[in-house]
Amino acid sequence: MSVRTGSRLGDVISYLFMLVMFVFFAGPLSYLLSMAMRDRREIYRGVARYIPNNPTFENFVTVLNNSYFQLYLWNGLKLAALSGLGVLIVALPAAYAFSRFQFRGKGLSMMGLLMFQMISPLVIMVPLYRYMNRLGLLDTHFAVVMVYVALGVPVATWLLKNAVDRIPRSLDEAAMIDGCNSFSVFWRIILPLSAPGIASVFIITVIAGWSQFLVPFLLLTQNNLMPIGVGIFNFKGMQTDSSVQLLAAACLISVVPAIIAFLSLQRLILGAMTSGAVKG
Repeated sequence: MSVRTGSRLGDVISYLFMLVMFVFFAGPLSYLLSMAMRDRREIYRGVARYIPNNPTFENFVTVLNNSYFQLYLWNGLKLAALSGLGVLIVALPAAYAFSRFQFRGKGLSMMGLLMFQMISPLVIMVPLYRYMNRLGLLDTHFAVVMVYVALGVPVATWLLKNAVDRIPRSLDEAAMIDGCNSFSVFWRIILPLSAPGIASVFIITVIAGWSQFLVPFLLLTQNNLMPIGVGIFNFKGMQTDSSVQLLAAACLISVVPAIIAFLSLQRLILGAMTSGAVKG
């Protein structure tokens, strides 16, 4: 009875904690929605009501019809998708090598990936800017995508290694007996069987790229190259009718895709992030 009571108490505490976290994170979003659904007169009057007097979706329509904002959305999607693809191209062979091959410095290399991931991008911004300037890659999407890939590969390699570790080595050995080489095993066995993990890592990388601000803010100056994160920063004041309610609508539109993607695919994402967590 005491064990059951303790279990129920633990469940109650867990649900209360999740409720507090939900209010903590959903509160600012709900207030942003409230601001986005107000008209200009209510904004200028400084009305502090949580629920607008005359809710309207006109601000969302105005933002979505803005040619600059459409370009920001496209640039953000393009950079995020290309970075996700680039991360997979680099991290998949690395994960396969770390999972299946034995070589000198393997453990040190894996730890090196984690150490690289712990370095804040702020530390490398100045040398990165000078490096890209020397190469003539400033104001190019190629430079931004390459930095996104470099930032995403360490975590992606660890997650994909866990996915490959779950595939029995006996399948590799059977394929080798049938005449496959290492690349054939990777292409015909590893990739198909680790597809859920690959999809999860791609989604995580795309979401991370979509929310990036510092890297494109540093490397891009032309307005037509800006992704959504930096574009919103420049959106206020760009048009004569821009004001707080339009900026709130623009911010909400930029956040919604990432939220929808995570909520829709949370089992897949969490499965990739926790796979191998209890594996010895």
